[in-house]
Amino acid sequence: MRYRVRTPEGELEYESILHVEQAYVAGLVSPEDEVLEEGGTLWRKAASIPNLARARKPSRAFDRSQTLTILVAVFLGVCALLLVRSGRGMIAFLLCLGVASLLWRVTFTAFRRRR
Repeated sequence: MRYRVRTPEGELEYESILHVEQAYVAGLVSPEDEVLEEGGTLWRKAASIPNLARARKPSRAFDRSQTLTILVAVFLGVCALLLVRSGRGMIAFLLCLGVASLLWRVTFTAFRRRR
């Protein structure tokens, strides 16, 4: 079944809801654009169509706190390498444990299910 999408720039026609969904995920169809099913008379906002609303990707895998945590882990890792080269292995080992715990947190935060 064909679908027509009305945007501020004009109208586009898609072969199926799957094609509209792919365009929606890619950002070619915005939530405010109107969609009309072939044979229908009612234009609906793209965000109100269940298939499209479910298809929208999560906003971002990383937020700013994730980026900051990764930067801190990299900094601590570099400090640990410098300490190993200067002969302070025990302090470097403790820093490596800190790096491991930070990266553990980043991993679990990135893969946690969003509601």
